[in-house]
Amino acid sequence: MPVDIIDRSGAQALMPEEVSREILQGMVQQSSVMQLATRAPNMSRAQRTIPVLSVLPEAYFVSGDTGLKNTSKQAWEKKFLNAEELAVIVPIPEAVLDDAAYDIWGEVRPRIEEAIGKAFDRAVLFGENAPASWPDDILTAATAASHTVDLSTVETTGDIYDAIMGEGGVIAKVEEDGFAVNGHVAALSLRAKLRGLREKVWDGVTAVPGGVPLFHRSSDRQDIQGGTRYELDGEPIFFPRNGSMDASQALLFSGDWSQLVWAVRQDVTYRILTEAVIQDSGGNIVYNLAQQDMVALRAVFRVAWQVPNPVNRVNENDASRYPFAVLIP
Repeated sequence: MPVDIIDRSGAQALMPEEVSREILQGMVQQSSVMQLATRAPNMSRAQRTIPVLSVLPEAYFVSGDTGLKNTSKQAWEKKFLNAEELAVIVPIPEAVLDDAAYDIWGEVRPRIEEAIGKAFDRAVLFGENAPASWPDDILTAATAASHTVDLSTVETTGDIYDAIMGEGGVIAKVEEDGFAVNGHVAALSLRAKLRGLREKVWDGVTAVPGGVPLFHRSSDRQDIQGGTRYELDGEPIFFPRNGSMDASQALLFSGDWSQLVWAVRQDVTYRILTEAVIQDSGGNIVYNLAQQDMVALRAVFRVAWQVPNPVNRVNENDASRYPFAVLIP
């Protein structure tokens, strides 16, 4: 006997397109990675192939008038964008909805957007709860490519300025692989370290304390009340406040964010559940919505990301080439 269901296309009308776009915009604003990285067109299926340049052709000098010309080749490899699901359910007692003097939906939705932005950032940056089909997180991949700088080690011979801006610093490691750093994501605790950076004053032999703070513009260096513009080598720094940065693992992610691609699988949906049963991971019933006079708001978002990391003339070694570097504590 055939069994009819309400499929995805049939239920999509419950989610107006303009509301879906507004929700997605809210998620992007909550995610530092999404704001800095390159957004690819929406995906029409769960997986998309990205052709990535892997071998560059070479040219050779010809010996004499009748010398033989050598051959060369160019090649591509496949990398994949795999859309995975981020979701959350927020149960609400009907009595709370009835008694509320304000818009519960308007209060809950920004927090859901913040939670999805945090979960995406932590998966991309640290690999936290990341699906198996996603690429290695930036911290893991940067470590494998020897693109980390240990601040505790550098501070014994220099300072945080050297660890970020100097030779062998995080910016230099990206540049040495043929990429240009165009943005940074940093822990909030790094702000104090940057504010404490001062120009070096020399007593004729060694540097001594007392220089002007480096992160104040020349026009307001004497004004400690003026807002500090945080930039590194002219590129912006994002200080996420959504809890996505773990300062115990990394203080700063620097890189060419145009090399990080993300895409949405055109599924940003909310649904009000009224008669569902909500269980924990052990299968125990936590809420029976109908029996307990509750409703629940379910949000689902499907997203993919990848770092194509194409070959370039500066570094053709795929194992050591990576467009990001990390400052670790």
